[in-house]
Amino acid sequence: MAIVSEAFSVSPPVPDYRAPVAGVIPHVRPSNHLRIVAARHPGRWLGSAFALVVLLGIAHSLATNPRWEWGVFAQWFFAPSVLRGLGQTLLLTLFGTVLSVVLGTALALARLSRSPLLSSLAWGYIWFFRSIPALLVLIILYNFAYLYDQISLGIPFTDVVFGQWSTVDVLSQFTVAVLGLSLMQAAYTAEIIRGGIIGVDPGQHEAAAALGLPARRRIFRIILPQALRSILPTGFNEVIGLVKGTSIVYVLALPELFYTVQVIYNRTQAVIPLLVVATVWYLIITTVLTTVQYYIERHFARGAQRSLPPTPLQRLRGWVKERAHG
Repeated sequence: MAIVSEAFSVSPPVPDYRAPVAGVIPHVRPSNHLRIVAARHPGRWLGSAFALVVLLGIAHSLATNPRWEWGVFAQWFFAPSVLRGLGQTLLLTLFGTVLSVVLGTALALARLSRSPLLSSLAWGYIWFFRSIPALLVLIILYNFAYLYDQISLGIPFTDVVFGQWSTVDVLSQFTVAVLGLSLMQAAYTAEIIRGGIIGVDPGQHEAAAALGLPARRRIFRIILPQALRSILPTGFNEVIGLVKGTSIVYVLALPELFYTVQVIYNRTQAVIPLLVVATVWYLIITTVLTTVQYYIERHFARGAQRSLPPTPLQRLRGWVKERAHG
């Protein structure tokens, strides 16, 4: 009885579930039968298919509809008159951008100035030119000679005059266009720059002041470079808008791109092909500016990101290398 009780007092061994028991097949599927099933997105595929059908339909219509007159488009796309108009558009954009940035920066700094007079004058300028249409500004400037026959440069409230010119000679069509576009654009550029400066961490202002740097160096060496990261996207949008806005100077009979196209289709009656010529040139200009914007933003992002994303050219090179080694 002692032997029996001793035998029954021994506790049974605890089975190890981590190891397979002899003679028992575990209820586990073999690893070679496991499958990884990708998530299905039927909505995405349906949307892609619909977009592809729409694009193919548009392409088929452009290729088969004879009323697009692609032969006329090819005839006028590189015509000397069209290229001269394109050159005028690019010059208007260049001068308008440079002058509006210079004037807009001065206005933004004046708005942020502690001088009540400077701040009020800058605010009044911005309010005025954002309140009236660009077309109205151009027409007023074009008729400025009616108000003042002469433009004089001298000391105000005295008889000292350094130079005097006829208003009609000074304010030519091109000058009026550049001046009108620059004055309008500067008001918007000033607000963009002011917003970028305000967006910089106030600690940067305090740190720059603590170093004893003069105000001009603080603005141009520390604050503005940081503000450019937020200024550039909106600023380039304004430049692209200025490219399209140059078409409004047709009221001055200035032969820029849109006015040139109008003159040609009024003579040839090929309205649609000539409008497509202007459209394609505007698309090319915008594409170039967008590319420049991408690389400039990437340059100024070096201090804010640890690793910069690859450029489209770098992605293309990586893809070619993968295919070559694969």
